[in-house]
Formats: sequence, C-alpha cells, structure tokens
Amino acid sequence: MSRRKRNQIDGQFSARRIDMLESPAWRALSQSAHRVFDRICIELAHHGGNDNGALPVTYDQFVEYGIHRHAIAPAIRELEALGFVEVTMRGRPGAGDHRWPNLFRLTCINSRSSPNPTDEWRRIGTVEEAELRARAARLASAKPRRVQAGNVIAMRATAT
Repeated sequence: MSRRKRNQIDGQFSARRIDMLESPAWRALSQSAHRVFDRICIELAHHGGNDNGALPVTYDQFVEYGIHRHAIAPAIRELEALGFVEVTMRGRPGAGDHRWPNLFRLTCINSRSSPNPTDEWRRIGTVEEAELRARAARLASAKPRRVQAGNVIAMRATAT
C-alpha cells in the first residue's frame, strides 16, 4: 500500500515566488494587470512550460478571461513598466486571418526556453516609485489620438 503525499498538487500549476509577491512592484499592479499576467501564465502552461518569449495571447483571449477590451493595453504597458512582462513582438491588427498577436516573455519565470529569469521588477525599490511608474504606464498611449475640432484635425498625444 503506497502513501500519497498530502502536499502534492493534482494538475498543472503556476508558481509565484514569495519575494515577488512581497515586492513593491507587485503590490502596485492594478487588477487588470494581475489578470493579464495570469492569462500569460496560463498560455505558458498551455505550451508545456516552453516558448517563454514567444507566447501568443490575443485580445479575444484576454477578453474571454474577463478583462475589459479597453483595459488590456494599459495593463500590458503597466506590466512592462514594472518589469514583469516583455513584449518580444508587437502584434498588428488586420482583416480576417491577417492579424498577429503580441508575443510575450515573463521575466520572472524559470522555464526550459528561458532558464535564467531576468526579474526586472527587482529594480523598483519603493511602493511610491512603483505606483508612479504604473500610473504613468496606464495613462500613456501607444499612438496619438485624432481629435476633430471643426474642420481641422489636430494630432494630440494622450501621455500624462
């Protein structure tokens, strides 16, 4: 008769280091950023722990996971600014099947494809610094918006 260990996990799991969970950068993340991070971790699990740096996650997958479509881009910028995620290839919109998703690398994950995590989140020393970076990243826009004033179209950047 064999005894089963009580601390065994039945199924796939995603481990988080305690020093990361206690870090100022982790505590400054918004709920949307936490969900985006979790969805990218799920994608890594779907790839069997491989392909960190080439993890494709589409906007539709983020929306299916419960993130509002307009919260996805600010959350990704926030994760990048705080050092948890690197976008290795920017996706592009297109018609039909000609779209490309962003490809992600989790900086805190030790996987077969990237055995040495870079842990950029460690560079942030205080909660205040982390909150400033997160706020600036959420407010910054990747591209300028067009604002129409009468017949004149003016370009306006939405940063800070």
